[in-house]
Amino acid sequence: MAIALTYHPKLYLGESIPEGKLDKIKRKLEKGSLFSGVYLLTLSRNPSDLLEIYEAKQLTWKYYRTHPPYVVGMAGSHEEAVALVVRIVEECLQERGDCCLKEYLLCGV
Repeated sequence: MAIALTYHPKLYLGESIPEGKLDKIKRKLEKGSLFSGVYLLTLSRNPSDLLEIYEAKQLTWKYYRTHPPYVVGMAGSHEEAVALVVRIVEECLQERGDCCLKEYLLCGV
């Protein structure tokens, strides 16, 4: 049950996600392994929302085989994922002067 995940070129990582283990984590996620302790920060498919946070183990759901998310960040806890959202919002405000996060994250991709 492989999942064709797409990752943001500048993947935002929480402090508890070691960059050295990122490839291994990605492989496990793409295999559809039941993976706990990792939270994904993704672009929302809903036009009225910007980002979504959910546990990586949700990738085992049938829906994600045909609708893989665009992953912009990974964290080790929900709180860490929220901190990544704050970081992205602050960067967007600094660079663009607004909170158009989808446009900011997809610009230059």
